[in-house]
Amino acid sequence: MDFKKLATQYRTELIKNVLPFWQKYSQDLEYGGFFTCLLRDGQVFDTDKFIWLQARQVWTFSMLYNCLEQEPKWLVMAEYGANFLREYGQDTSGNWYFSLNQQGKPLVQPYNIFSDCFATMAFSQLYQATQNEEYAQIATSTFHNILERQNNPKGQYNKLVSGTRPLKNFALPMILSNLCLEIEVLLEKELVETTIQNFIHEVMEVFYQPENGLILENVTPEGHFSDSFEGRLLNPGHSIEAMWFMIDLGHRCKNQILIDKAVEITLSTLEFGWDQQYGGLFYFMDLKGYPPQQLEWDQKLWWVHLETLVALLKAYHLTSNEACCQWFKKVHDYTWSHFCDSEYGEWFGYLNRQGKILLPLKGGKWKGCFHVPRALFQCSQILETIASR
Repeated sequence: MDFKKLATQYRTELIKNVLPFWQKYSQDLEYGGFFTCLLRDGQVFDTDKFIWLQARQVWTFSMLYNCLEQEPKWLVMAEYGANFLREYGQDTSGNWYFSLNQQGKPLVQPYNIFSDCFATMAFSQLYQATQNEEYAQIATSTFHNILERQNNPKGQYNKLVSGTRPLKNFALPMILSNLCLEIEVLLEKELVETTIQNFIHEVMEVFYQPENGLILENVTPEGHFSDSFEGRLLNPGHSIEAMWFMIDLGHRCKNQILIDKAVEITLSTLEFGWDQQYGGLFYFMDLKGYPPQQLEWDQKLWWVHLETLVALLKAYHLTSNEACCQWFKKVHDYTWSHFCDSEYGEWFGYLNRQGKILLPLKGGKWKGCFHVPRALFQCSQILETIASR
């Protein structure tokens, strides 16, 4: 495998085809912030603004300014989105709304703590780019608010009846394990270390099921299996993305045991989640093979495959495990041949099981400027490192 050539491929795609798409089409020059509901050619088809996608785009351009190249236009883009978020994004208690209309008036209450998580990431990266203390204050206050809400993240907006079937969800400890590293420069060392260890334990001991080598999306408060729709639910993309977070933490903590375990789980999840008939990774699965509750279970999604590429390269880089290299080639071939749009830029997000384009959009309520550029950047950097050795 020509790692140098692959590194160039990933970087070129990022710089030439993906970032220009968002720079050209996403800015709302009338009211501020970003449009994310974009058709294949960049045409805006809805003007609602989703806080976590606004924040993700601020994070993306800030991170690339910090880590790839100090391109002034990227920083301008990031601050443009941040100004809109500062003015309209939070309620009076400091919680971040889920969505706003085009003008910035709130549409959906702050029921979803992931808006807060991505706002933290956005303002932390933007602080690192600008040294603006206001950005640091927004990031740290939001992070502490997340820690206070973590045991009941939806609060008054939780629709479940308490006590009948208490379950906790994998998504929050997964993202918080990465969020700690994102905001590490702004936190006390002791808080960072304690929080990291807590979430490593949650991800790798509580949600991980050693009897089958897989990560569950929901477990009981004690970390046990619940034989229910929610308890049997698997999300291969979530599991694999979390494993590259664990690999990063293992590398940071010089914990080879953690790295090796994360690689093992990644490979087990790929074996379980790969569609042997049509290729690609399923979106949702049932642990026991029963029909999943999610009707979109067999769709093939962009972020699932991109995060898998990142995980496999990190795993191969740090372990030289040939199975990771072989899987990378397989997932790379599928991903580039199905999601990449060389004509209009950016990538398609949603395919049916057979790999045909299901929705001809480049952004929407859930897809924005985040997974594609982050993965292209990460992969290009790791491929360069592997090539150089």
